[in-house]
Amino acid sequence: MNLFDQISEDIKKAMLARNHAELEALRGVKKEFLEAKTAKGGNGELSDEAAVRILQKMAKQGKEAAALFREQNRNDLAEEYLAQVAVYERYLPAQMSADELEKVLRDIIAQVGATSPQEMGKVMGVATKQLAGKADGRAISETVKRLLTA
Repeated sequence: MNLFDQISEDIKKAMLARNHAELEALRGVKKEFLEAKTAKGGNGELSDEAAVRILQKMAKQGKEAAALFREQNRNDLAEEYLAQVAVYERYLPAQMSADELEKVLRDIIAQVGATSPQEMGKVMGVATKQLAGKADGRAISETVKRLLTA
């Protein structure tokens, strides 16, 4: 079962369970999936890779919105967004730990031959492709920067 079908099934389950927060989050995901399927240039299909990218984007936006609401002392709204992010993350592949990420990035740095922070772009190009869906872009960037300046 692909992610689109899984989300549709989980919407039904959330409706039966009367879980309003989960239902709203899943409906938002399905809306984004449908828009991607019917977008200009699309073929009416949505691959799981594209679905994962959409979910990652939605999770990132939710975390950023929650952070903004926390800064404005609106913890009630921040909690709503974080609850939605938790729903999105259930469908995402497991993220790498900081230690695993550092080990992979050390290998990539050695492979590319980067030795200074000026060569960060070379490393990031390879790392973002290789670690797509496995690690957050910000975590990759910060770790690469730290490793190249050390």
